[in-house]
Formats: sequence, structure tokens, C-alpha cells
Amino acid sequence: MSNRNNAQNKQAARERLRAERERQAKKDKTKRQLLVAGGVVLVLAAAAGIGVAVTQMSKGSDSHWKAAAKKTLVKPANTTGDNGDEIVVGDKNAKETLTIFEDPRCPVCAGFEQNVGPIVRKDIKDGRYKVRYVMVNFIDGNQGTGSKNAVSALGAALNVSPDAFLDYKEALYSKKNHPEETDDAFSDDQKLIDIAQEVPALKGNASFEKNVKDHVYDRWGLEMGKLFGKDGVNGTPTLLHGKKQLTVPGPNNQDVPPMTPDLFNQVMDKEFGPRKK
Repeated sequence: MSNRNNAQNKQAARERLRAERERQAKKDKTKRQLLVAGGVVLVLAAAAGIGVAVTQMSKGSDSHWKAAAKKTLVKPANTTGDNGDEIVVGDKNAKETLTIFEDPRCPVCAGFEQNVGPIVRKDIKDGRYKVRYVMVNFIDGNQGTGSKNAVSALGAALNVSPDAFLDYKEALYSKKNHPEETDDAFSDDQKLIDIAQEVPALKGNASFEKNVKDHVYDRWGLEMGKLFGKDGVNGTPTLLHGKKQLTVPGPNNQDVPPMTPDLFNQVMDKEFGPRKK
């Protein structure tokens, strides 16, 4: 009897243990499922939040510039033309006009300005020619809004003076400040204002800063951008004398703009005659 009871007791104990293990296993499984489900929900929620944020940011950028295109056109001082899209710097009596197309985000334009910009400015000062600057924004077509935003800020600088415009453009294109083409740094108003502190006429200039923050010249910048593609211009920098593109032979039998002082001087001497000594 005692042995039988012992066997029964042991069997009952084993059954209770097995049942307890099954209950614990089910409990653990349910807990894991809840944790996994909760994690998935969090990930999906985070992803959805990021997606919404990116979408809203993208829509915000698009909507801002779409709205800007419908705003009343405000032309910076020191411009001419129906839409203020004529930026001509230099002696108005200079017989020749050199047109330069540039995009603020363009790395080749930055190289051109760093290497050749000082020569252009000297030629302007000497009255060899005046320069018509056409600031466009085609790089934004890939992604971003930095070109449009920088052109708008350049309009605010031009509103101060042509020299402020030239100095600010030089600062934007400098090795210190110019971002990689894929970096949309110029879409940040504060970044543009910070760089402007390197320009004496713009440093601490409350009117300039207000015009940048208020995007006063956004519509004007968009009008400037519409000039890209005209006169056969499909890249930047592009140099024109009249409708003639000024180039030098480049790789793969393609003509390219003169990007070094020597090449630039050769092209200018051929087009405008030797500099007066």
C-alpha cells in the first residue's frame, strides 16, 4: 500500500510538474509574442513618424517654393529688366559685356570663382568689360533647395550694393564655405547669414538678415532660374560674349569653360584684345 501510494504520489508529482512547465512555457511564449509585437509596433510607428516627417519636410519645401512663385515679385536694387533678372556689375560705359551663368551649389563654379574670380573682378574694376551675372538653380532639380535659397540671399546682398553681392558670392564659393554638391547646406537661412558675417557690408546688417529670413527675394530668384537653358546654356559655369560661348578644348573632344588663370587670360585676350598695361 505504501509502495503503491509512493508510486501514485510520484506520478502525481510528475504530472503537476509537467503541467506547471506547460503553463510556464505558454506564459513565456505569450510574453515573447507581446514583446515582439510591441517592438514591431514601435518600429512601425517610428518608421511611420520618420516617413511623415520626411514627407512633410519635402512637401514643406515644395509648397514653400510653389507659393513663392505666386508671390508679388520684389526686385533687388541694382537690377534691371522686366523681372529684375539683369544683374550687370561694372562701369556702365564699358563697351563689352561678359555674361557668366553660375549655380550657388555648383562645385565647378566654386573652382572657377576661387581660381579666376579675382581676375574677373580686376577686369571689372579696370573697365575691360562689365559682367552680367545669371544665378540659376538647376542643381536643386536633383534634390534640395539650397541653390534657390542662396540666390534669394544673393538678391538681398545685391539690394545692399553690387560690391556686397560680389563679396558675398565670393564668400559662398570659397573653399571654407562651399559645401559638397550633395550637401544642401545653403537651404539653411542661418548658414547663409553666418557666411555673410565675412562680408563687411553685410556683417550685422539687420536689413539684409531680415530679407533673408523673410525670403523677400525668393520669387526673384525663381525668375533668375528660368534663364537656364536659354542661349544654349545647359551647365555652369558658362561664359558668354553675346551668344558666343567662351570655352577651351577639354577631355573627350568637349569644350569646357576656362578654369585656370592662364586659360582664362588666353580666352579673354583673344576675345577682347590684350589688357592695357
